[in-house]
Amino acid sequence: MQPKKNQYTARPMKTILLLIISNIFMTLAWYLHLKFRHKPLPTAIMMSWGLAFFEYIFQVPANRIGSYSFSVTQLKVLQECITLAVFTLLAWIIFKESPSWNLLIAYLFIIGAVFFAFKG
Repeated sequence: MQPKKNQYTARPMKTILLLIISNIFMTLAWYLHLKFRHKPLPTAIMMSWGLAFFEYIFQVPANRIGSYSFSVTQLKVLQECITLAVFTLLAWIIFKESPSWNLLIAYLFIIGAVFFAFKG
């Protein structure tokens, strides 16, 4: 009889998907209130906290599942890369800030950092 596999074993794509969803909520929690500057600050804080709740619903399982495939350092580097990609997309869509060449070059360096973090 073979031992039962852990339900989280070898699920790196699930980790990445959950981190993407988590980072969408995180970016919205951090920056969406800037579209509503006319609202009182306590309202903006509560709105951000409400969105952050959903961030954690996805982030905690992502890291828990990911810890079976990645080291903590790899999870952090992966998360930062995803954060910047999600932020760039949402800044472009919501705030109409187009990515510049300098930003794209900076991202290439970040991709290099991810490569070295995951290299044996």
